[in-house]
Amino acid sequence: MQAAGGAPLSGAGPARPGNRARRIALLVVVATVIYALDQVSKFLVVKFLEHEEPLTVVPGALVLTVIRNAGAAFSIGTGMTIVFTVIALTVVVAIVRTARQLRSLPWAITLGLLLGGAVGNLTDRIFRSPAPFQGHVVDFIQAFPVTRFPVFNVADSAIVCGGVLAVFLAWRGYQIDGTRQTEEEPSGSGAEQAVEPAESRDGIPEHARGEVPEQTREQAGDRSRERADG
Repeated sequence: MQAAGGAPLSGAGPARPGNRARRIALLVVVATVIYALDQVSKFLVVKFLEHEEPLTVVPGALVLTVIRNAGAAFSIGTGMTIVFTVIALTVVVAIVRTARQLRSLPWAITLGLLLGGAVGNLTDRIFRSPAPFQGHVVDFIQAFPVTRFPVFNVADSAIVCGGVLAVFLAWRGYQIDGTRQTEEEPSGSGAEQAVEPAESRDGIPEHARGEVPEQTREQAGDRSRERADG
């Protein structure tokens, strides 16, 4: 079986329903774990750290400080909350629709990370203040404060990791349906080579024999015999 452009697909074959069910189950498990970690961590930091001094976990490397983010991941695009809410809803729907073709273990993990992270932040946007579908996302992880890297949360981390995995899998040719797209292998020793036209006994190529007058063929035959005698 070949993909568009002639690239062969390895591993293509009849899909087993049980295999697809296991991959979807793995996607759901990964998404659920990410979502639970995100929501529990947000609940704890809001309850114990909001309006408090930042908590240093690893000096110079990890600080917990609670902020409310109206933008996208890593505080990008503040002031566009409703836009990012719609985008998050679209991403969730797209992942759910894509899961119908899912038969790849790496892609199950990747989509699970993306889905769990998207739903985690979407929950904040729908239910947190200041208003439904305009809520601010709770961010609290600050890595290497001296670099002023944006504050983020568990959902943001899952989305970034899922995005990196998706790019890697696409680059390596892994497909969501469990097949793998590879480059065409060189033909090697079987490569086409130029073949000289065969000549007949009188030195005239076979494909041109019908185009050469009989007298010319006789003369060529005489020259061939003379070379043999000489």
